[in-house]
Amino acid sequence: MSERRVWLPRWLTSEHPLPWLFPVTSLLIVFGLYPVLFSLWLSFFKRNPATRKEKFLPSWNWEKMISDERVWDAVQVTLTYAFIALFIQLVLGLLIALLLDTDRKGFGVLRALMTLPLVVPPAVTGMMFLLMYDSSFGVISNSLYSLGLLSPNTPILGTASTALWGVIVADVWQWTPFMVLIMLAGLRALPKEPYEAASIDGASAIQSFFYLTLPMMSKIIALAVLIRGIDLFRIFDYVKVMTDSGPGTATETLTAYAGTIYFKSANFPYASTIALATLIVVLVTSSLFIKIFKVKF
Repeated sequence: MSERRVWLPRWLTSEHPLPWLFPVTSLLIVFGLYPVLFSLWLSFFKRNPATRKEKFLPSWNWEKMISDERVWDAVQVTLTYAFIALFIQLVLGLLIALLLDTDRKGFGVLRALMTLPLVVPPAVTGMMFLLMYDSSFGVISNSLYSLGLLSPNTPILGTASTALWGVIVADVWQWTPFMVLIMLAGLRALPKEPYEAASIDGASAIQSFFYLTLPMMSKIIALAVLIRGIDLFRIFDYVKVMTDSGPGTATETLTAYAGTIYFKSANFPYASTIALATLIVVLVTSSLFIKIFKVKF
């Protein structure tokens, strides 16, 4: 019997890469490029909140954003949040990765358990910590009260001086495992010969860490800093769920401010302008970071 041939479209049998890239390219255009271009178009209009009509004034939103003190306060909060959270996650991630970098029995299970916080949606994480910070029954608040580190009259998320730290703790809990996984992958890939030579020369563990591990891990650390830095700069979920930018504007980041304008004031052009400015800052900063530290993907 002759072998039956199954008819297939010609593009499915083609070896050219373009037909296979078309679905992914279409998704990137629809969900990536189009929203950016539409936001850019919206930023050229001035919206009248009373009449809900928009007038074409290309520079109005950009000039308003530059003179808006709330924007600069949000920039300060965003930078503070990003630097503190990134530093804590980087240090903890590297230290925990060093502890887990072993082939001893049971450590494989620990490495697997480290990924559990990553599967929790950020909004759910924010709600979890919101309950744990509750001044009546929150386990974190009551623990701090019993240790005398915090007064019951000073709610963590209700005080300007502690609210941002409360949000940072939630971020650190969820995303430190991400840094651990990156650092652990880098540590497991390091060559063993330099450590054997250093051990023969009488180098201590601390000397090996500073003179061998850190220099060889520099590219991995730079990559981790870049990925988490970009993600931290656009933080929104934790702030929205836990504090809603409060108390006052103590925890208001750029993306949170843009969300407030968008959802509460319905000033879509101005919100789009702030979002675009955030995107521009992230693109410029990340490009400079990649060039300076020569990060390769």
